[in-house]
Formats: sequence, structure tokens, C-alpha cells
Amino acid sequence: MIPLLGSLAVLAAPTPAGLSVDGQRVLAVIVLAIGLWGLETLPPGVTGVVAIVALVFTRAVPGIREALVGFADPIAYFLIGVLTMGVAVARSGLAERVARVLLARGRGRAGALYGHLLLALIPLTLILPSATTRTGILVHVYDQALELGRVPRGAPLSRAIMLVLNSVNRLSSTVFLTGGITPIVAAGLIGAISWSHWLVLMCVPYAALLALASIAIYLRYRHGFRDEVAVPPAADRRPLTAVELRAALITAGAGLLWLTDSLHHWHPTLPALLAWIGYLMPRWGVLTWREFEQEVGWSNFFVIAASLSLAQALSRSGASDWLAAGVVGAAHGVAQTPLMVVGVLLAASAVVRLMIPNITGFLATTIPVAMSAGVASGLNPVLCGLIVTIAGDAVLYYPAQSGSSLVVYERGHLTAGEIFRFGLLMTVLAALVVLAVALPYWKLIGEPLVTR
Repeated sequence: MIPLLGSLAVLAAPTPAGLSVDGQRVLAVIVLAIGLWGLETLPPGVTGVVAIVALVFTRAVPGIREALVGFADPIAYFLIGVLTMGVAVARSGLAERVARVLLARGRGRAGALYGHLLLALIPLTLILPSATTRTGILVHVYDQALELGRVPRGAPLSRAIMLVLNSVNRLSSTVFLTGGITPIVAAGLIGAISWSHWLVLMCVPYAALLALASIAIYLRYRHGFRDEVAVPPAADRRPLTAVELRAALITAGAGLLWLTDSLHHWHPTLPALLAWIGYLMPRWGVLTWREFEQEVGWSNFFVIAASLSLAQALSRSGASDWLAAGVVGAAHGVAQTPLMVVGVLLAASAVVRLMIPNITGFLATTIPVAMSAGVASGLNPVLCGLIVTIAGDAVLYYPAQSGSSLVVYERGHLTAGEIFRFGLLMTVLAALVVLAVALPYWKLIGEPLVTR
């Protein structure tokens, strides 16, 4: 009821200056969708379809084709490929094999299981750049490990591990320019940033974010780290079975194609779909069509496609530009104080990130505006672009904002409320990292905030 009332209130309010009627209608639909997703009033996939229908009924978009544009976006099919990858790794027995190794090495210590996951994030990023891909595989591995270790679903340790996969895992991707869609889009919008320059600029701020987020999760669920984790019989040392080997080869092939995208320039969705075909091929695949139908989380597809449709509607209606103009106006009001401009950019990023489910839409909206505000205020425009990138990338307020979050949320360990509360904490931590770590560090390496 509350999301519906909020949506109706936005529709009934006078249209603000500079915002089109269509833009106001899109914002009303987004308020409805965010409320339904956040409060878990309906299943997430149903909320996605409700948002599509609402776009048409409110006439926020010209027709049903425009409302369904997200379902034609390659990212939605990339997610299907990645979800199938996770199911294949689990069905083949690879997930259980790795889970047994993790438990054996941890020797029954909950902290060791948590620590191994954190230590693996950066190396895995070099092998599997996409956070969604890593999560799609790791969520099955750690779900299996928790089950073998007799850790109840929803126990503090389970929630801590899943929150790392949900929110912290994504951060390791952005350290590298080739680490996924966020750094690629951000660097493209900012311009003239090489792979090595990006690494130098972002390694320290993101290392701080990773450390603070990991510590925050540990402190929040510290009671779970005192419990013993059951250690099953020793990991099977026999060679990989034929099914495991095929699953490993197909997964490795997709990873190799993602790593070499600078050579073939394929969209990341294409290797994911090739792997999908490989997993489902008769005789030498690892999944039957029935297993694919039953075990792939289809609600994820509807949620991510609907969020892409909402992002497109925001852009088409001019609502994203209107939100951005508000950022510029606020920044101009405090232009005499550089840190106040940074504060406005951070605060505005939180609001815009809440309203725009898709990270690409967020970056496309905020980075040009932040750089313009920086130029007008005498600040380094590159740093202004990086500031809003960090602020937006560090947070997830609801699962629909990320494919990797949807993969974790579907397992049932975390609630939408937990994800939202951790998103609020990460908003604060991201601001602290920008102000206390990033800005001093950038000045130290010759990238000062003030240019005049």
C-alpha cells in the first residue's frame, strides 16, 4: 500500500519546472517499483512485470514495445548465461568438490571459510572479470559448503558470506579497467584513462572500501564466527569425472573469451550464450533442458530486464537529465568550497543511485554532470567523475540494482531489508573513503582536486 501511495503522490504533485510530464510519470513508476522491491510486497519478478505494465498504463512510454525494451537488452541474456553457468557447476559436482576442499582447509573454523572467500576475490577477478559470473559460480560453491558444514540457512555465518558475495565481490571488479561493465563505462565517459592509470587511481580507494566493508560485515555477524563448522570426509582426490571436466572446460572457455575481449571485441553476452549452448548440448553437455528450466532463477531475468526498461524510460523522458540538472545547480551553490562540492556530488549520487536501478544508467547520468560541475567549480573533472563512480558502485539498495545481487538474493539467505541497510552503511563508508582516503591519495600521486 505504501509504495502505491508514494507513486500516486508523485503523479498528483505539480510537475516541477524542467521536468516533462512523461518524466514525472516515469519517476512515479520507479517509486512504485523501488517500494515493492524493497518491502518484498510481491515476488521480485512479479514486481518487474508490474513496473512494465505501470509504464504503459501511466503513459510514461508511448506503448508496450517501449516498455519492453529491456527484454531486448543483451545484459538480460548475459544473466541467463551466467545463471546457467552456476547451475552447471553445481550439477556437475564441481561445486561440491571445491566446497569440500574449502571446508577441509578451514578445519572447522568459521573465520577461515570467510577469510578464504575474501582472499580469493582479487585473483578470481583476473580470471573471471564479471562480478555476476563470479557470484553465479561462488554462490553455489559456498551454498554447498554451508550445507556440508551444517550451517543453517539464515545463520549469521551464512548471511555474512552471502553479503560478501552480494556487495563486496562487486567492488573487486572495479579495481581493474577490464573488471566489468562499471569500470569500462566509467572510463569511457571520463575519457583518456589507460588500464594502468585506472589501476593506480582506483587501487587504494577500492582496497579501503573492500577492507572496511569486510570488517563491517564481520562485526555485524561476529557471533556466527564463534561457531564450529562441520568438516565432511576429506575432499575427493580422484581425477575429475567426465561431467566435471566438461563443465570446467566450458566455463574456462567462456572465461578465456571474456579475458581476450580486446582481441575479438565481442560483447560479454556472446561468450555467455556460447557457454549456455555448450552446457545444454546433447551428449557432451552437462545439463538437460528440464534441469535448465527448473533450476535457473527466471525471476532474475524479469527483474533485470524490467530495471533496464526503467532506466531507458528515465533517459528517454528526460527525467535523468532533470535529476542531473539538480546536481549541477546544487554544486554551483557551494562552488566556493571544494569539499562542499564533493559533498553535494556524494549526496546526489546516493539519491540518483536509489532512483536508477541500472549502474550503466547511473554512470551515464552522473559522470558528465559531475565533470561539468567540477569544471565550473575549478575542480579536477576526472576526479569528479571518479568520485561519483565510487559513490554509485559501492552501494546496492535493493537486489534489482545488480545481476550478482539477484543471484545471491534468490538463495534465500538475505532479506531485502538487510541488503538495503547494508547499502546505507556502504553509502557512509564510500563517502568516508572518498574524503579521507581517495582525495589525499590522489593529491599524493599528482592528481589534486583543485585545479585553480
